[in-house]
Amino acid sequence: MTTPRRPIRIALQVQPQHGEYAQLRDMVLTAEELGVDIIYNWDHFFPLMGDPGGKHFECWTMLGSMAEMTATVEIGALVTCNSYRNPELLGDMARTVDHISGGRLILGIGAGWQIRDYDAFGYPFGDAPGRLRALDADLPRTIARMAAGNPAPTRRIPILVGGGGEKVTLRIAAQHADVWHGFGDAETLQRKNGILDDHCRRLGRDPGEIERSAGVNPKRLEAGDGLLAVGITQLTLGMDAREFDTDAIRARVAWRDERNAAHGA
Repeated sequence: MTTPRRPIRIALQVQPQHGEYAQLRDMVLTAEELGVDIIYNWDHFFPLMGDPGGKHFECWTMLGSMAEMTATVEIGALVTCNSYRNPELLGDMARTVDHISGGRLILGIGAGWQIRDYDAFGYPFGDAPGRLRALDADLPRTIARMAAGNPAPTRRIPILVGGGGEKVTLRIAAQHADVWHGFGDAETLQRKNGILDDHCRRLGRDPGEIERSAGVNPKRLEAGDGLLAVGITQLTLGMDAREFDTDAIRARVAWRDERNAAHGA
């Protein structure tokens, strides 16, 4: 694949660590003003980098605030941990945040992996196959509960599935996802894209229905072209309050606009 299959979109993951909430709020508002398409946070209870005892804020409480403070960007978690909430509760939370945002929520979800979160909050960690089986069983329940609420969601809430497991995670993405978020270099993502396409075909789904997403180094503008070449059209920059770089965001937004214009997107 040499050209984007859909318009390129730029996301910022506002990592809710190592800062005051006022700083995170300013990051969200500034990123929206600079023209990003999506703003994510993450679903953990402690910092993932830096001081493990540093400041940190909870994902879905923050998403409710983000929904209220923003006006144009889509928002979501990259990604919600399926283990941390009853699936029906998660569906109703998503429906509510969707309404608060006026229809801008992406429900990002994955099987979970950070053992410290599980241990500190009393969730059984189990093993990776068990967590994947739970995601497989729970996601349809979450989707059904979103649709069953009154009032109904403002739209069919897009589902983002994160993870690279080739047998189960990519099959779940093929069944349910509007966006798949993968990890690794361009070669790895190209291979996994092909596996996701194969799952789609076996399930009778058009692979082109699923947007492909990955992280990109904020300081390496040229890396985006390598991701585009293997079909990644949603690129996410991750930053926390210590490293918020508006110049990097401006450069990536300008790069998006140039590439989209060149391909008529």
